Amino acid sequence: MRKRTIVVTFAAILVSPALAQDNIGHERHHHRHGEPHATEAPTPARFITNRGGATLELPREDDAFFFVVFGDRTGGPATGVSVLADAVRDTNLLEPDLVMTVGDLIQGYNQTPQWMDDMREFKGIMDNLLCPWFPVAGNHDIYWRGENKPDGEHERSYEMHFGPLWYAFTHKNCMFIALYTDEGDPNTGEKAINKPNTQVMSQEQLDWLKQTLAKGSDLDHIFVFLHHPRWLRGNYGDDWDKVHKKLVAAGNVSAVFAGHIHRLRYDPKDGIEYITLATAGGAQSGAVPQTGWLHHFNVVTVRKDQVAHASVPVGEVMDVREITGEVGDEALRLSRARPTFSSPIALDNDASGSGTIEATIRNPTSHPIDATLMIDSADARWLTTPDHNHARLEPGVSRTFSFQIERMPGLDRAFRTAELVLETDMLLPGHRYSIPQSRSEIPMSVTIEPPTIPDREFALDVDGRSGRVEIPSSSFSLPDGPFTLECWFNADRYADRTGLLAKTENSEYGFFVNNGRPSFSVLIGPSYVEARADRAILDTGRWHHIAGVFDGRETRLYVDGRLVKSVSRSGTRRTNDLPLIIGADVNSNGDATSHFDGRVDSVRLSTGVRYRGEAFAPKRRLASDADTVLLFNMDALVGPWIYDEGKSSAHAMPRGEAQLVGTN
Repeated sequence: MRKRTIVVTFAAILVSPALAQDNIGHERHHHRHGEPHATEAPTPARFITNRGGATLELPREDDAFFFVVFGDRTGGPATGVSVLADAVRDTNLLEPDLVMTVGDLIQGYNQTPQWMDDMREFKGIMDNLLCPWFPVAGNHDIYWRGENKPDGEHERSYEMHFGPLWYAFTHKNCMFIALYTDEGDPNTGEKAINKPNTQVMSQEQLDWLKQTLAKGSDLDHIFVFLHHPRWLRGNYGDDWDKVHKKLVAAGNVSAVFAGHIHRLRYDPKDGIEYITLATAGGAQSGAVPQTGWLHHFNVVTVRKDQVAHASVPVGEVMDVREITGEVGDEALRLSRARPTFSSPIALDNDASGSGTIEATIRNPTSHPIDATLMIDSADARWLTTPDHNHARLEPGVSRTFSFQIERMPGLDRAFRTAELVLETDMLLPGHRYSIPQSRSEIPMSVTIEPPTIPDREFALDVDGRSGRVEIPSSSFSLPDGPFTLECWFNADRYADRTGLLAKTENSEYGFFVNNGRPSFSVLIGPSYVEARADRAILDTGRWHHIAGVFDGRETRLYVDGRLVKSVSRSGTRRTNDLPLIIGADVNSNGDATSHFDGRVDSVRLSTGVRYRGEAFAPKRRLASDADTVLLFNMDALVGPWIYDEGKSSAHAMPRGEAQLVGTN
């Protein structure tokens, strides 16, 4: 089960709203949920400082406590016990005074030997709680299946191993009452969950309840727990009305908790908060988790005149003591890890192709990880086998996964790439930490025909937020040594940090035009050599040509054919496997950042030195030759691709808010 996390505050799937207008007993119960807690003025004994200033109100020192309520465990797969175990772990991190249940503790519906196994399994998990826990009997715990059904079915075994079918206890001036809702038909003894005549309470239990409520008349709160939410009527009939009247008459019954229906809901009436829990391992559809179809437990905080309710999804509580700096750093490192691919899938000019994709992932942490990989695309013409791969990787271990992949023909606007989806969990002794899903585009080599050069000039328009073009590092090669990078651009605005054309991440090269001040950076030896203009020299709303040259000894920046800056240093260039991005910088994850806002045209990367001296006349349209590694003249899209006229054929697709637009 994949898990989310919360810290400090509870994820309040249920926080009691104002009681309904018919809650006539509200003031009597002193419920002021959601109102500020009572405070008192500071005294020298409680508030200590040697500074002046305003005094601070302090929390009142009345005793307060909280308890937890678990929903149904049964009706689902056997793996539901692992959800229950997670709920126990979460609860131990919160350390409540006690835990209550609302029944259906075990799978049941069997005979004594199997019932005993179920009971031992449930108690074995619940006995790991640091606090006392209290059972409530549900139909799964009582109902018998098969021959030789005894009177009362499993009632005798339940009372022997779990406790009385109904009982009460007090704690911190509050009373907790557990009721039994499967006594059956008083005339026949039949037990059934779908017949109103079986959903009645015996006179014996009613009399006991009346006496018990009277014993708790002077307490701050009474909380009632049962399995079937009989106040919902339906198959339950109207037998609950006589119970409800007793609870209202008591004057201090604050809340009633039940389960059975496997969804969370809140139904206040006459000043009593009726709360039905969903599941803690039971059958769960998960239809709408945020409105109550989920595995969860309720946290109830009790003060003398106030009760608060919150629901915590199972697996949400983080163990502060487990999340050391090392654990957090390793989780971050794992979140940034990306698969490496052996070779691209070759697509023909109709975008069809097939082959084997091999993706290698490495566990960069000191803990085991679970990894699941699958191929996904919004284009249904991609077919893959298998549909997913899964493995556990020990610390430092790498593993290669293979997928057979095929794409049916069709080069059109509906074309979408295929992506490798990676889901990982880092496994610590106390918890499974889910890492955010990552998606990496499957590398492709594409054979397409060059577009017809249009009559009008086109350029790439990017929006300064998400628009860009990414050229994967695997699709081109720039050998160490002299090279030239250049393009034309027309900015709508310049931000404080603006990447124009970059592959820079503690390595490689790129253009920046921060606040209209251009620079060309190349990482040579231990650090970047940056040729940067002394001041802002770039205009908005005007086309500029920018060129960066590294000749092996000197790094030079040219703007509009004029030498702006040169810096001398020789050495070896440091490379990376990140994409070259048109219209932004790139971070260590390969994601675009520091976006450019405007238009970009004629992007060319070349081996060797194209420009020398103090000045040259830049050509508006750049041409390809034997030294051209990449050239994007932005003439037209071929299917989804911008055509690369260079020798790499690294045809690339616009991303985000990026499109080709006419410039005249």
